[in-house]
Amino acid sequence: MSLTLQEARVNNVQIICDSRQVLPFLKEQGAALVLLDLFMPHLSGQELLKAIRDEYPGVQVVVISGANELNIAVECMKLGALDYLSKPVEASRLIACVSNALRIHAMQGELLSLKKRLLEDALEYPDAFAAIKTRSDKMRALFQYVEVVARSQQPILITGETGVGKELIAHAVHSLSQVSGDFISLNVAGLDDATFSDTLFGHKKGAFTGADQAREGLVSRAAGGTLFLDEIGDLEERSQIKLLRLLQEGEYYQVGSDLLKKSAAHIVAATNQNLVERVAQKQFRRDLLYRLSTHTIHIPPLRDRPEDIPLLLAHFLSEAATDYQKPKPAVSDNLVACLIRHGFPGNVRELKAMVYDAVARYSSGDLVIQPCNGPWDDVVGDSDGGNQAPLMEQNIETVFGHFPTINEAEEYLINEALRRTAGNLNLAAAMLGITRQTIANRRKKNGGTRETAGKADLAPMEDLFKVYEAQP
Repeated sequence: MSLTLQEARVNNVQIICDSRQVLPFLKEQGAALVLLDLFMPHLSGQELLKAIRDEYPGVQVVVISGANELNIAVECMKLGALDYLSKPVEASRLIACVSNALRIHAMQGELLSLKKRLLEDALEYPDAFAAIKTRSDKMRALFQYVEVVARSQQPILITGETGVGKELIAHAVHSLSQVSGDFISLNVAGLDDATFSDTLFGHKKGAFTGADQAREGLVSRAAGGTLFLDEIGDLEERSQIKLLRLLQEGEYYQVGSDLLKKSAAHIVAATNQNLVERVAQKQFRRDLLYRLSTHTIHIPPLRDRPEDIPLLLAHFLSEAATDYQKPKPAVSDNLVACLIRHGFPGNVRELKAMVYDAVARYSSGDLVIQPCNGPWDDVVGDSDGGNQAPLMEQNIETVFGHFPTINEAEEYLINEALRRTAGNLNLAAAMLGITRQTIANRRKKNGGTRETAGKADLAPMEDLFKVYEAQP
């Protein structure tokens, strides 16, 4: 049985011949699954089964016995056995049973870990995400999920728009998985099937004209590590079939070879496309999507986490100033407001490009940043022209006609934030450092304002539709 499981890539198998050693072993080392015989000297299988379920409820138990009797099987299931196999056990039946038990154990562990992180709101390995600059609660929740699934051997699919940082998350997964192998990356966009097969699986010497020597494929190089396949949504159909076999069976053939090889690489894929739509258009295999998306990590676009923009701006300014050997430029409040209101279709990558270009042209005074796709007025759509000076640049009594009360100043700041963000409550809340609900409550208390009553009032309904559309 041990050899059979090793051929099926279940390598960490311990054999214990004395039933009295099982409980001490579980206490010291633990296990995901116990294959348990029933009729043994010292402790019987049923006694051991009850003890394991009482003391180690997270350990799965499969009973294997020559007694092919229904009442014994029923009794074992009542005691908590996951399955009951009769000797002699067929190899395919054994492998299927063990694989199922290991999947259940892995899912239970992930669920417990996820509950713990959500309740404690803590990251166990924050250093793994050091390269990602964020203060967003959405990103923090995403990091907690990544910590849970990173050690799973199941494929991981990372989705998100261009420029959100999918490869950074893939590196975090690799770091958290604590594997000994390398991180190997391949962008599959534009690769024909022959190039994909040769690059991924390698070829045998003489496999085709010009193959003067054998080539080791990336799957082999990523053994014991992580194989990151970027832009997976653009993969050709024939290549999709080969990748599906690799994911399902962990097997592949080198080009020009009939020797079956086993893969020991953890597959992480990424795409900026909607694969469900690609499946509907018959451009992506449904079965491959299911295999890839065992764990799905969706990175929100930058426009949905505006609180990250000032942090990223400061980070990129420091980087660019160092690279260009210039002093770090000053940034006006109006510029930060414009950036927050900008849609950023290119996400973090677009912001970085804009900042680097601005620092390269900077000489003195306040920094001027030009958007990649037109003037700010065209991008932002500021109905007031964006010419009103910020509050701190004006005499406060000139603005109000008198020294304002706290309530008047509060209402002014909320209305100004809503004006600058074209009535978007989420962005305005991020600018003010308060919650969206706080703004809504203040406006309700004050009866709202004519300047912002139009577009701002649509935001809750828009969010409601987003929640509704996200339901299964």
